[in-house]
Amino acid sequence: MSTTPSSAPSLPEAYQSVSVPKTASSWRRLLAFAGPGYLVSVGYMDPGNWGTDIAGGAKYGYQLLWVILASNLMAILLQTLCARLGLVTGKDLAQACRDYYKKPAAIALWLLCEVAIIACDLAEVIGSAIALKLLLHIPLPWGVLITGMDVLLLLGLMRFGFRKIEALVITLVATIALCFALQLFYAHPDWGGIGRGLVTPQLPDKEALFIALGILGATVMPHNLYLHSSIVQTRAYEKTPAGLRHALRSATADTVIALGMAFFVNAAILIVAAAAFHAKGQFEVAGLEEAHVLLKPMLGGAAATAFAIALLASGQSSTITGTLAGQIVMEGFLNFKIAPWLRRLITRALAIIPAIVLIGVSGGKNTVFLLTLSQVVLSMQLSFAIFPLLAFTSDKKRMGEFTNPLWLKLLGLLVCLLIAGLNIKLLWDTPQIGPKGVIVGALGIAVFAAWVQWGYKGKPEVAKPEEA
Repeated sequence: MSTTPSSAPSLPEAYQSVSVPKTASSWRRLLAFAGPGYLVSVGYMDPGNWGTDIAGGAKYGYQLLWVILASNLMAILLQTLCARLGLVTGKDLAQACRDYYKKPAAIALWLLCEVAIIACDLAEVIGSAIALKLLLHIPLPWGVLITGMDVLLLLGLMRFGFRKIEALVITLVATIALCFALQLFYAHPDWGGIGRGLVTPQLPDKEALFIALGILGATVMPHNLYLHSSIVQTRAYEKTPAGLRHALRSATADTVIALGMAFFVNAAILIVAAAAFHAKGQFEVAGLEEAHVLLKPMLGGAAATAFAIALLASGQSSTITGTLAGQIVMEGFLNFKIAPWLRRLITRALAIIPAIVLIGVSGGKNTVFLLTLSQVVLSMQLSFAIFPLLAFTSDKKRMGEFTNPLWLKLLGLLVCLLIAGLNIKLLWDTPQIGPKGVIVGALGIAVFAAWVQWGYKGKPEVAKPEEA
């Protein structure tokens, strides 16, 4: 373990390792930038999304499709801000938080982010283990162990270049999309109901709010914000104002296209659940295994097999990017570097242990609830990532001419307040927490913030980023 200077690049083993041709056509330069968006997009179609989308489709039909659309648009906005932060300042979001906040605040944000990564990893490990059981009849505990370790082998591709990782992930994403296109073909959904669900905002009851927040947490994922702000820096583009502007446009296009595919997959999961389960009176689906069993008589064996293959591809691709995000977060917040394999091993262990415990306690049943709960935990962490992100990208001293324009600042603030407000509403309505819990929590945060601002005597680590 060794400390690194504050100016050390994010993910140094891949930093500026992908060349962007200076004299090629705009199309070829755009293709050179394609990749980071797809690595980010897998987090938007991981097994946690499956749990929330299946629960929403089975219980409410097409009524929550608008939540997926709204969440995806929010995700595009926030991921675009991440790309801007990384390209303009040369820092990822974790490094920016460490450099501009006092040490206790930075450590608190790091701990919250680690909780989010564990919740995300839990969903990915459980999803992949279930897929292995469905395809190869491997018991869930053994599937968890296999899933926890195989990502280390996959990440060994980093030794052969970051493009190899991107190619693998894009292949897995394409596999997921093709599998769900096949399932949509067999499901024969109600396209009129789909159209109404996309444009008619509604939350029929409190459980719908719980699932909607799960969808939001599964779609706009905190660790993806840290990941994206780092991996856009793998591109070695021309270091001029014109080169930076082209890099920003290319990164934005990459993000929009990749997250557009993620929207298709998420919407397809909910649509298939609505057509196969809700339309036939099956309003409760307690586990992904149950969903697979129910799909076979309703849509046929090919659709059920495609479901399992897509689930495995989803879990594997998500564990790759989730482990990379864990490395970026630890190195960025704590300003020290450990061997990448050791960091990935720690990340896997933190996911495997809770997964085995939960599977043991639940007997491998009710996995949809476990996945949905993990995504609600993610949603709770979002505000602690998106408010700093908006603040950093709106600061002219840090972003120079590339600071957020007024309309983007207002839109970003609206999204941040909406996410925070929905989370507070869910906690307020939860019997185990209720108004008292929300008030106590808010007071605790306020007291901690006041202590950091006026009581903490240490000096913040301040590093002025290079101007564009």
